[in-house]
Amino acid sequence: MRAIVMHEPGGPEVLRPEEVPEPSPGPGQVVIRVEAAGVGYADTLLRARGFPLPVPLPAVFGFEAAGTVTETGDRVDPALVGTRVVTLRLGGDGGTYAEYARAEADSLTVVPDPVTPADAVAVAVQGAVALTLVREARLTGSETVLVEVAAGGVGAYLTQLAPAMGASRVIATAGSAGKRRQAEDLGADLVLDHTDPGWTDRVAEAGGTLDVVFESIGGASAGRLLDAMTPGSGRMLLYGVLDGPPAVAPMDLLRRGLTLAGCGGLTGWALRVQEARAEVLDMLAAGRLRPWVDSVLPLEEAAAAHRRIEERAASGKIVLVP
Repeated sequence: MRAIVMHEPGGPEVLRPEEVPEPSPGPGQVVIRVEAAGVGYADTLLRARGFPLPVPLPAVFGFEAAGTVTETGDRVDPALVGTRVVTLRLGGDGGTYAEYARAEADSLTVVPDPVTPADAVAVAVQGAVALTLVREARLTGSETVLVEVAAGGVGAYLTQLAPAMGASRVIATAGSAGKRRQAEDLGADLVLDHTDPGWTDRVAEAGGTLDVVFESIGGASAGRLLDAMTPGSGRMLLYGVLDGPPAVAPMDLLRRGLTLAGCGGLTGWALRVQEARAEVLDMLAAGRLRPWVDSVLPLEEAAAAHRRIEERAASGKIVLVP
């Protein structure tokens, strides 16, 4: 079968198309005919070894896929064969940038019939993260929220979900004029340019304070936002660090009465995100959520997909199709 194989960490060029044997399922596993493989920012970090790779090299790369179950292993219901599913794989010995992929049966979420594979893989992870973040924010119906990188994967879904789940006003950020227009189209009330060094000052100038900050940029700007947050009740939900660790010290929070919640990890948080997948896919099927797809590329263009993400040119999910 065709697959994208990584022999060593490095730049996008280390992702090379090759012919490899088709996988077979082990106990508790299935094989999926991949119809869409998702490419995300975390993939670029894993490829460059910004994060430890969960598999030994060489290996087929990729961690997200939507497709159809073609084979089941021991301890898996054979009736799953023919079921349309989406999976996020964080371990094992076979990736999703391929025509077929092996996955743990308990990592699967069924895809509703009206949803295409590309839309399913676009929503399943980022949409589920956004839904879990909005629930963690415990919105009551009167909050002003800030969504950073609102034309990105998670940000686009936060911009859609926050008003539907209790935010009265959404202030968003985006790094280009085109992406700012996209954030407005998604429903943001005000969009700021986070490439402007003084963008955090614009928040205060917009009037009012921020009740909830969905923080994905990190770095110095996270610390500068504290003065724009509602004293005594403001909360910052940290789920990304594009510019590095947030410049927020415990005393910065204490003297303002603010809270900072870390939303990540492979245990409790990951389980809550997985549990949210079925709901966001149902919302997509019902037309209550808009899929955010940047582009659909042939499998062989995996390296180009990674370059597009690293150049911060992508708006939404890049999908690879075998």
